[in-house]
Amino acid sequence: MDRLTPGRIAFITLVICIFAFVVLPLVIIIWAAFFSDKILTFPPSGYTLGWFTRAWALSDFSSGFLMSLQLGLVATLCSLLLGVPASLAIERSSFPGRETVRQLLLSPMYVPAIVAGAAVYIYFVKVEILTEVQIAATFPGLVIAHTLVALPWTMRLVCASLATANASSEEAARSLGANPVQTFFLVTLPIIRPGIIAAAMFSFVASFSDLEKSLFLVGPGKTTLPIAIVNYLEWNLDSTIAAVATVQILIIGAALLLSDRYVKLGKAF
Repeated sequence: MDRLTPGRIAFITLVICIFAFVVLPLVIIIWAAFFSDKILTFPPSGYTLGWFTRAWALSDFSSGFLMSLQLGLVATLCSLLLGVPASLAIERSSFPGRETVRQLLLSPMYVPAIVAGAAVYIYFVKVEILTEVQIAATFPGLVIAHTLVALPWTMRLVCASLATANASSEEAARSLGANPVQTFFLVTLPIIRPGIIAAAMFSFVASFSDLEKSLFLVGPGKTTLPIAIVNYLEWNLDSTIAAVATVQILIIGAALLLSDRYVKLGKAF
């Protein structure tokens, strides 16, 4: 065992502090979801599961959860339909401007979310003025915006899978007479399937937790879960919001763990 030098002790202490800084807020939120007090107080006078029932009974949270779930699934499907072929073209083909296309498809990740949300809203308004077709404040408009949120993560993970996969199997299939479609479905797809599954999970997480773009694009009577949480916090301070956040944490955590099971997320960066 290595000797514990002062520098090593300081490094381990720093790592523990960083880990606690990241994890403890989540632990406190989950803990607060079970407080029985009508107003959040520490320490609690008792514990209850009633806040989860109350959260589901409130229409903003129940409809917001269903909207975010539906939106996340559709946006994930759209990001896969766009991102997988684009990743395949970028990693397996050589054409002028390839890196420019790569950075263009990844660009929604680099732009601040609130700026991107405002830009998408202004663009939709301009399109409506020119074509008289409403996109803002509609479900298709939200799908387009959330696809922009999810697409960069699909590109990252699928490109990482293609970059680390051995292309010799694909070359062998083509040399034996397989056409590009057969090569993709019979050889390439099984190789990169873990990356696609991870991309789907991570794209869903990015869409499900998005606030900024949805904030500009939701319509009357329709809201997503993150917006419902922000609206509730404006006038209330009880454990209902902690219960909703706990469910959201569990869903996102499960999706991330499942993603990491197939592709180590650190490989995508």
